[in-house]
Amino acid sequence: MSDVLLLAGTRKGLFIGHRGSGGRWEFDDPHFNAQAVYAVAIDRRGPVPRLLVGADSQHWGPSVFRSDDLGETWHEPAAPAVKFPQDTGASLERVWQLHPAGPEAPDVVYAGTEPAALFRSADRGETFDLVRPLWEHSSRKSWVPGGGGEAVHTVITDAERPEAVTVAVSTAGVFRTEDGGASWSPSNEGVSAVFLPDPHPEFGQCVHKIAQDPGDRDRLYLQNHWGVYRSDDAGARWTDIGAGLPSDFGFAVAAHPHHPDTAYVFPLNADSDRVPAERRCRVFRTRDAGASWEPLTAGLPSGDHYGTVLRDALCTDDGEPAGIYFGNRNGELYASADDGDTWRQLASHLPDVLCVRAAVIGQ
Repeated sequence: MSDVLLLAGTRKGLFIGHRGSGGRWEFDDPHFNAQAVYAVAIDRRGPVPRLLVGADSQHWGPSVFRSDDLGETWHEPAAPAVKFPQDTGASLERVWQLHPAGPEAPDVVYAGTEPAALFRSADRGETFDLVRPLWEHSSRKSWVPGGGGEAVHTVITDAERPEAVTVAVSTAGVFRTEDGGASWSPSNEGVSAVFLPDPHPEFGQCVHKIAQDPGDRDRLYLQNHWGVYRSDDAGARWTDIGAGLPSDFGFAVAAHPHHPDTAYVFPLNADSDRVPAERRCRVFRTRDAGASWEPLTAGLPSGDHYGTVLRDALCTDDGEPAGIYFGNRNGELYASADDGDTWRQLASHLPDVLCVRAAVIGQ
């Protein structure tokens, strides 16, 4: 069994778990104690894994910290890592997303923020620059905050086309660039915005999360405020694939790291009742790109359950079989070591789990 590293950002700190070859999990004492950690990343492109965490600096406020020794020590930047230029009139409230690009761009890391903006680092997360064309997009004046604020919360890059980047904005929808960020276009055709007078606007959808299929990089899965969708053309058009789910409301979606057409969601009852659908703790899996869904329950609680899974709190590692992980607002962490077929609880009584990331770090 491979060694796995698991990061769980919570309302009151970061918890780091390690699974050795024997299958036993061990967790460190919390890092960034009493801080809300909304964004974490594991970057394995260098000689050693680099951990990136969005947390608060005593000097700079919201910032990005990094560790090259699996969390033993953390480096605080000598200046604000993510800072809005003075002429924008904006100030950073929170780092919502940290996304290392692929091997085609070995030093590039993207940060999504609130206010809704995209920042790009060319030195593996030490310093970041504002991607101005998205910040200055003509539609920005019409963007409005969602229930959790107005933020860039998802970033997807393309290993074969490093100039292609997709982002999701709450609540402006999906935007995509094909020229490395020089220009951006809304990519929301087919995604409904049931809360607007026009339910099919060019932008303004409340997209909760997007995941990319490993077999076809142009295939994307999208969990909307209402609706689960798939795109087969990199987001140009979307098709509803929510039939067969107990509810198509939810926050999280993840794709299997190796198996094409396989994705996972965690449905919730409704936007007015944000608890697991039918009050059952179930991950749903599709193996046919959304044509059908199956509930995964072995090892999960069987009675009434109220643990909401947020947009960044469901993830996979890149093992084979893959590890699947989720945390919830009950402070519980669950893991599957067999593609989701069976589950075990790793932790309970944590603070609200806001984000989860995992990676195989040894064989």
